[in-house]
Amino acid sequence: MLHLHTRAVGAAAAASAALLIAGLTSSASAKTADVPAAPSAAQTLRADAAPAAVLNAMQRDLGLTRGQAERRLVNEAEAGATAGSLQLKLGSDFAGAWVNGADSATLTVATTDARDVSAIEARGAKAKVVGHTLAQLDAAKARLDRAAAKTNAKDAPVWYVDVRTNTVVIEAVRPAAARSLLSAAGVDASLAQVKTRTERPRTFYDLRGGDAYYINNSGRCSIGFPVTKGTQQGFATAGHCGGVGSSTSGSNRVAQGTFQGSTFPGRDIAWVATNSNWTATPYVNGSSAQVAGSTQAAVGASICRSGSTTGWHCGTIQQHNTSVTYQEGTVSGVTRTTVCAEPGDSGGSYISGSQAQGVTSGGSGDCRSGGETFYQPINPLLQAYGLTLKTTGGGGGGDNGGGGEQPGGTWAAGTVYKAGDTVTYGGSTYRCLQGHQAITGWEPSNVPALWQRV
Repeated sequence: MLHLHTRAVGAAAAASAALLIAGLTSSASAKTADVPAAPSAAQTLRADAAPAAVLNAMQRDLGLTRGQAERRLVNEAEAGATAGSLQLKLGSDFAGAWVNGADSATLTVATTDARDVSAIEARGAKAKVVGHTLAQLDAAKARLDRAAAKTNAKDAPVWYVDVRTNTVVIEAVRPAAARSLLSAAGVDASLAQVKTRTERPRTFYDLRGGDAYYINNSGRCSIGFPVTKGTQQGFATAGHCGGVGSSTSGSNRVAQGTFQGSTFPGRDIAWVATNSNWTATPYVNGSSAQVAGSTQAAVGASICRSGSTTGWHCGTIQQHNTSVTYQEGTVSGVTRTTVCAEPGDSGGSYISGSQAQGVTSGGSGDCRSGGETFYQPINPLLQAYGLTLKTTGGGGGGDNGGGGEQPGGTWAAGTVYKAGDTVTYGGSTYRCLQGHQAITGWEPSNVPALWQRV
């Protein structure tokens, strides 16, 4: 990644008609006399891209009006594209980004170099100069992950990179357990802070709900997102719900499928291949919620969850790259949220606007008194098992999986890309701004919110 002071910004091409349906564009498009500027995300993200069920839950749980909920999603789409672009500019100085305010109107970007402030503010974001880069914090958190694999972390069950405070935070039932974990990991005290918590997170199992599936005619979890693998249809869910070979039946108790892959602990990922009686659709929980893609939302963004026990509930993203220790062991790479959940919601869908985010792993509290949850991000799950998310934008069909040279270059529909990845398309090179699974219609030249020409 090149440094801010030596990097030029590539011009973005105009968005296609297919992109307007998906609702993703950039606010950084270049305007010339011959080529019309690509509309900003605020101009092209349609209000109806967010399902009514999501908007209703946002109003209830975040205290918003319908208009405020729609505006918040538009602002968050803009912020994601801006933050991704600035991350490329800042290079190794980048220390994270987040949104705040009831309508997510304020984007803050952190840097370790005061010389970057003017460039951040020029993009309409607030700048914060901090002491540690995001890479340093991620490396410290990785050391905690390795140490936790060799020790008992049940009394210090949650740790994460907190970009707002520029620290790695350990939440512990016993503060001494957090200090012990820090010592075992060799993490400098200046990088970390310890917080006290009273509850130990748990996985969610075995209560009645709405749209659900049953494992071996016994335990119950929630379907995450419908997927395909070639012509095989199925769904993504949580690994703790079942092991490879476990059979599933639907909420109607009709035979449904078999777990093809499952990892837990370490990660909390799984997928189920269904029989010919079941068809994958781009819907969440049988409602009008439609999935258009899997672009990762920013820290501070709104997020909503659907599960078979408690239905729709919303909150905000607190931290990405979190580790949590359940009774069964430690799970890393999950995202921490303020959304509540209860047993039986496990495996269910997290969505931000129309973008799939992940599947429910576990948490603490409940939906009566409030709580927290952790979700397994969907893109690493798709990548781990070679799955394609079923979407309204053309993804999830037949053999459109990634891999191989496409006519336009190395970019390939079905491939999971993370921020910083580079591809070629149409004779040009592009760098990824936001993590997502590529789908037809989201070619790099069409989606300047996701790709920057270099």
